[in-house]
Amino acid sequence: MPAGTDQGISSRYLAFATTFLDPFDFAEGWLSLGMTAICAMRNLATWMRRSDEKYFAPFLSRYPEVKVRNAAKRKVPFEKLHGLLLTGGPDVAPEFLNQPVPDPSVIEKDVNPDRDRWELDAIKRAVERGLPIFAICKGLQTLNVALGGTLHLDIAGHNLPEQKTHDIQPLRSDRGTRYRFEKVNSSHHQAIDKLGAGLEVESWCETDDIIEQVRLRDYPFALGVQYHPERGRIYDELFNDFISQMRDA
Repeated sequence: MPAGTDQGISSRYLAFATTFLDPFDFAEGWLSLGMTAICAMRNLATWMRRSDEKYFAPFLSRYPEVKVRNAAKRKVPFEKLHGLLLTGGPDVAPEFLNQPVPDPSVIEKDVNPDRDRWELDAIKRAVERGLPIFAICKGLQTLNVALGGTLHLDIAGHNLPEQKTHDIQPLRSDRGTRYRFEKVNSSHHQAIDKLGAGLEVESWCETDDIIEQVRLRDYPFALGVQYHPERGRIYDELFNDFISQMRDA
């Protein structure tokens, strides 16, 4: 690891951590920012595990005008939001799936129904308002379920340790795909089966046609990826475009 890397990551993480300070909980401090700051601020809703914050830090800390409202820590005011980020995590709980589960043993033991309930409701509200949505890994699967789709509940060959942080899985992409990557860092044991309403496939795993990237048709910005852009170095454009759409929301 190059000299100074740990320090650089730490400083970006500290900057990112400040985005979790919720000014809605501190009315006087919020009002002291002035009306200009209030109008410029953009609020990003998510349910993010603490273990994932360090991966998103280098990206989200670049946007000081964005404040993260993490529903894993406090209530999120939907009426004040400008975008929705759906991150990785455990399997969607069986009670929310649009399909039977013949073998319950394939579902991870640490499902979080409270998170799933919140995210499914957040997707509905975001779509109703046309807010930008960026869905990653489990987030892609949740987005698909929210739109009426189904999942492959357990697949082989997509959950090897080296796949989490190395861009080694080859993709093939539709001709009209805007975000094209030759290889990605995709690690998961579930995947989209039947597409949810309005979703279009943009990229597939080259070796077995597992869906790796989708978008919501005729929608300002709703991108879902099965891989992990927060763990890589080639995915800046995805975050930049998502935040850009938030600024216009």
